Amino acid sequence: MDKINVMVVDDSAVVRQAMQEILTGDPCIGEVACCSDPFAAAAKLQTFVPDVIILDIEMPKMDGLSFLKKIMSQHPIPVVMCSSLAESNSESGLKAMEYGAVEIICKPRMGTKAFIEESRILITDTVKAAAKVQVGRISPKRFDVQPKLSADVMLSVPKDHSMIKTTEKVILIGASTGGTEALANLLQGFAPDCPGIVIVQHMPENFTKSFANRLDSICSVSVKQADNGDTVLPGRVLLAPGNKHMMIKRSGARYYVEVKDGPLVSRHRPSVDVLFRSGARYVGKNAVGVILTGMGDDGAKGMRELKEAGAYNIAQDEKSSVVFGMPKVAIELGGVDSILPLKDIAADVIIHCRRHS
Repeated sequence: MDKINVMVVDDSAVVRQAMQEILTGDPCIGEVACCSDPFAAAAKLQTFVPDVIILDIEMPKMDGLSFLKKIMSQHPIPVVMCSSLAESNSESGLKAMEYGAVEIICKPRMGTKAFIEESRILITDTVKAAAKVQVGRISPKRFDVQPKLSADVMLSVPKDHSMIKTTEKVILIGASTGGTEALANLLQGFAPDCPGIVIVQHMPENFTKSFANRLDSICSVSVKQADNGDTVLPGRVLLAPGNKHMMIKRSGARYYVEVKDGPLVSRHRPSVDVLFRSGARYVGKNAVGVILTGMGDDGAKGMRELKEAGAYNIAQDEKSSVVFGMPKVAIELGGVDSILPLKDIAADVIIHCRRHS
C-alpha cells in the first residue's frame, strides 16, 4: 500500500513542527511538506502533489478558505481544515465544507501544540480517511448554501409515544469533531453485557468501517459498521456507515437499524437528528441519549424529542469537549438531563439503566 503524502499549510511554525512530528511518526504516512502560507503552498504544489492537505483558515497573504476554493476548482485534493476559527465561528467551518473540505479539526487558540500532540490519533485517522475520499472539481454552484433540512425529510415527528412495554434499554450516541477519540474513551467504559448501542459519528464515507474495526479491537463490547437490518443486541455497538442515514426501528420486542440513503439533514449524512428522532419514536423512555463533542447543532433537536419521549439524556461537558457546539445547543434547547465529563458518562449510563430496568 502506497504511503500517504501530506502538505501542511499553517502560518504557525509551532503547528507545522508538531504536525510534522505526528504525521511522520505514523507508518502509513510518507512525505510531509510544510508551508507557511498559501502562496508558498502553491509554489510547492508545482513539484509536490500531496494526497491530503491540512489547511489553516487564518493566514497572511491569503486566507485558507480562498485557497481552498482555488484548490477545489482547479486541482481537487482532499483538504482537512485545521483552525481555531471553526471552533469560535461555525460559519467558517460551514463555508469550508461547502467549498469542498472533507473534514474539520478545531484547534484551540491557546495551547495549540499540546492539543495537537494530544490529538495524535484524531489527526492521523482524519488524514487516512481523507486520503480515501474521491474529490471532484467544485463548480461555482457548489458554493450556494442549500436549505438546511430537518429530520422531517426522513421521519415525521413522533406524535404518540405509546408502545408495547419492554425493559430493554438502548443507548443512542451522536458525535462529530473530536468524536473519534471521545468514542474510543467512552466505549471502553462499557462491559460486554451493557445495553445495545447505536452511534452516528460524522465521518467521511469509506472510513467508518475501519474506525469500527479499530474500536472493536480496543473495547470489551463488539463494534461493527451497521448494515441494514442489523439487530441491536446487548454488548453490541452499531456505527452508522459514512454517507448513509441510520434509524433505529422496532419489531415486537426486537430493535434493529435501518440504513438508507436520503438528503443531508442538519447538513449531515449520517445525521444525529435522524437517529435521535427514530429513538424518540421507537425506543422512547427505554432510550439513553448521549451527545458528544462536535461542531454545529446536529442532534440538538433530536435530543429534545428524545427527552419529550421519556428518554434520559447526557451531554458531554465543555471542558472535556474538543468543540462544545452540539452539546451546548442541546443543553440550550432543554433536551439534556445531565452534563458530564467524558470520563463519567459510561458509568452514569449504566447506573441509570440498572435503576430503571
